Amino acid sequence: MDPAEARGTVESAAWVTGAEDGDRQLAIDGMLLLCVVGSTVHGLAVKDGVEDLDVMGLCCEPARRVLGLEPFEQWVGRTKGMGQRSEAGDVDAVVYSLRKWTRLALQGNPTVLLPLFVPPDHVLIETSAGRALREMGDAFASRRAGHRFLGYATAQRERLEGTRGQLRVHRPELVALYGFDTKFAGHLLRLVHQGIEYLTTGRLVLPIPDPLGAHLRNVRTGKVALPDVIAEAAEAEARLKDLLTTSPLPEHPDVDRVEAFLLQTYRDAWGWSGGDLRRV
Repeated sequence: MDPAEARGTVESAAWVTGAEDGDRQLAIDGMLLLCVVGSTVHGLAVKDGVEDLDVMGLCCEPARRVLGLEPFEQWVGRTKGMGQRSEAGDVDAVVYSLRKWTRLALQGNPTVLLPLFVPPDHVLIETSAGRALREMGDAFASRRAGHRFLGYATAQRERLEGTRGQLRVHRPELVALYGFDTKFAGHLLRLVHQGIEYLTTGRLVLPIPDPLGAHLRNVRTGKVALPDVIAEAAEAEARLKDLLTTSPLPEHPDVDRVEAFLLQTYRDAWGWSGGDLRRV
């Protein structure tokens, strides 16, 4: 799905235009940023593949949902029912509170970091605060993220090779065609290679350029054998592990800068004109 089609799909989706529940309307009303993520932004959608559309948003919730008894963390919306598998053309959306997204991004969560790096034509909604956030991606960059990338990648490789529990992401039609879940295998290699890229540069280039992008699409279409996928993943994990101590990134993100942005953004959203929020 190209960006223009993605934008049209999101804008016409019921979760954007409707008010079926209070949290959905809260997410829409407080939206700072909404981006296409998933295979679409990575450039890994394959011809004749069954691709849904994944979007991620950030919002400022009202003060009562921060200070009151019912805190807002995130809202999840799907055009398919909960528990049903998404198909081509379906929309899967998650909208985080800015507070929760910031906590996860500071920890280096690979998926949550994506809105900082999606190209402009994959940004569906962007306020001035959302734009400012995307311009301060360097404040979140640290070696801490490497531990997240490595942990997720290692767990996925061990599931793929059957040494850690069951393979929870299971697509029987791909197993029938290729003998293993090639989409899951592609996710694994993308994750470990992006971890190396992030710890080397502090950024992610999206969509993933060739030759890596072409290689990952080959994995998804069954042109790379499972033993080769596992061997490549293990080798890349070793490189990523080395970067945990040799990366040029700082040991920790710039928490003070990020928190200053967070407080100012909520102050603006709430129309609060008092003193320093860090003192209340």
